[in-house]
Amino acid sequence: MKILVPLKRVADPDNANKVKVNAGKLETTGLEWKPNPFDEYAVETALRLTENAANPKARLGEVIVVTFGPKETETTLRGALATGADKAIRIDATDDQLDGDVVARALKALVEKEKPDLVLAGKQAVDGDSNQVGQLLAEYLGWPQATFAGTIKSEGDKALVVGREVDGGTINLKVTLPAVVTVDLRIVAPTSVASKHSPAHKYPEGVRFAALMAIMAAKKKPLTEVKLADLVSDAALKITYSGFELPPARKAGIKVTSVPELVEKLKSEAKVL
Repeated sequence: MKILVPLKRVADPDNANKVKVNAGKLETTGLEWKPNPFDEYAVETALRLTENAANPKARLGEVIVVTFGPKETETTLRGALATGADKAIRIDATDDQLDGDVVARALKALVEKEKPDLVLAGKQAVDGDSNQVGQLLAEYLGWPQATFAGTIKSEGDKALVVGREVDGGTINLKVTLPAVVTVDLRIVAPTSVASKHSPAHKYPEGVRFAALMAIMAAKKKPLTEVKLADLVSDAALKITYSGFELPPARKAGIKVTSVPELVEKLKSEAKVL
């Protein structure tokens, strides 16, 4: 099975308090970058689907990771290569050239070139939270799709049974390949992925980390650059941001001396009762 995994670099969500707004624009100086967590889950899922867990180094399929960004985003791709991906592609672009539709159309062109059996993506990026690319890509390709995947079971190389997380539980869908699947956080639970090579293996919780030797070896794996213009002839954005502003500062709280006083202020001042 050949799997393509889009992988985005985002500002570390744990450092969101460092984000500043300057003249209506986001100031990202000093922020730390890391792979989008949901995309990391997609990489882990792809690795589990294409390996015999008894010998993970012997890849039984191919995993290709792709990102959109400038030269420095190759660090993110090398990290994915170190964990086991076979090949990386960087589509040269800047953030202001991209929206969900441009990314989906560029990925469509790349899919038609690489011809993967499956596109595995995170359900959304934690910076924009748009949750658009997977659905748009499936529509443009005319492929079946399953979103918010919490479990995946491989039925040979012809179909997947995907457990989708929905309100109140899980719904199981069978999608024939080729297909587009977007994953949620529970996909990296120990038994969430069952491949034909390792149908009953119990993995450690979460994503895998690369050893130093693997990080060094990743430098020799293929990483190619593609120009955005080579994939999409019309790069006009459908979504633009006119500006950003911080929410108003919260007013200082007040102290009350009794419950009746609290109730009165909630009625007369806060007007929530």
